[in-house]
Amino acid sequence: MEFVLEIPYGTRDFLPEEAAKKRSIESRIADTFASWGYDEVVTPTIEYLDTLTMGNGSALEPHMFKLFDRNNRTLALRHEMTTPIARVLASRLQDARLPLKLSYISSVYRYEQTQTGRQCEFYQAGVELVGSAKATADAEVIALAISIMKEAGLKDFQVCLGQVEFINGIMQQCCLLSKEQTRLKNAIEKRDMVELYRLVDECELSDSCKSMIKEIPMLHGSKDVLKRAYEMAGNEQSRNALDNLSEIYKLLEAYGVAEYVNFDLGVIRDFGYYTGMVFEAYAPGLGYPLCGGGRYDNMLYDFGSACPATGFAIGIERIMLALDRQGVSMPKAGKDVYVAFAPGKQEEAIAKAQELRAAGKAAGLAMAACVEAEARSYQENADYAELLYIG
Repeated sequence: MEFVLEIPYGTRDFLPEEAAKKRSIESRIADTFASWGYDEVVTPTIEYLDTLTMGNGSALEPHMFKLFDRNNRTLALRHEMTTPIARVLASRLQDARLPLKLSYISSVYRYEQTQTGRQCEFYQAGVELVGSAKATADAEVIALAISIMKEAGLKDFQVCLGQVEFINGIMQQCCLLSKEQTRLKNAIEKRDMVELYRLVDECELSDSCKSMIKEIPMLHGSKDVLKRAYEMAGNEQSRNALDNLSEIYKLLEAYGVAEYVNFDLGVIRDFGYYTGMVFEAYAPGLGYPLCGGGRYDNMLYDFGSACPATGFAIGIERIMLALDRQGVSMPKAGKDVYVAFAPGKQEEAIAKAQELRAAGKAAGLAMAACVEAEARSYQENADYAELLYIG
């Protein structure tokens, strides 16, 4: 019986109070998406493995939950939402007018070591803005992510903004081999400074190039960071990347959200996936991002429909945890009236409960006749605002 009462590794139950908080946050997020003109899409929890591993997804295959259908085709639970939406775009929305703005609030699944704020089953909300290569699209998704975090109730958070093409340009400038670039980017992505320094020192580079690469993870802060980065940029690729960041930041100032944004040119996230701007959002006391995203212009190419795209995903449980740590209480769902009744008054009580519900009240109905004192005790313990006792 003990085994029967267990739940699988990496999953969790949301008890009523937690579920109410989660639903409240998701409702606020859905309303914000709609107010920015994003249309919701819902995709299957299960996809064909071949679909989910197209392009860069094969690296995540060991972390996917896999199963077989009756025809022995391999299926998997979705591990993120961008790939399923790319499939929808290529198969169902190929004739849609661009740019296309889509949103989602979904559960995703990844088999990995669980940690605070991340289980094997977790919940995400996000957007995909497809069909625009402009900085205006990148600025919009960043501004929308900031709006989401503010609407959820967060008061203290910071967005770190980077550009993968800046790093690519610096490494091209230093004439690094492809294998060397991959190892160095891995170390930068993991913020492993010891490994980065070791790898840089093993490369046959000039002292100035070694210093530049070692400095990349340190390039974080205000707009002054861009000045230093421009001094390092010796080719068009890296300079164009910085020009792109400058334009995005100017647009974020127009949105009135630049105060939440710092530059961090060591942010590259999954460097094989993103092709331009990238960003992550952090809250004090949490050692992992609440939100992350960026530009991924090559994803739809793998589905036979080349098209620029940008977007982000935000972790619902991580938002809940950040709110708890910042002492932000979520309003409880209203439970207005508890309707109880004496023997012989059940039909009258049912009619009254229905009347209250029709008037927009949250009304709970007793399941059996009781005395008023018993009804009062239940009403208080169940957090109903008032008792209506029909005697």
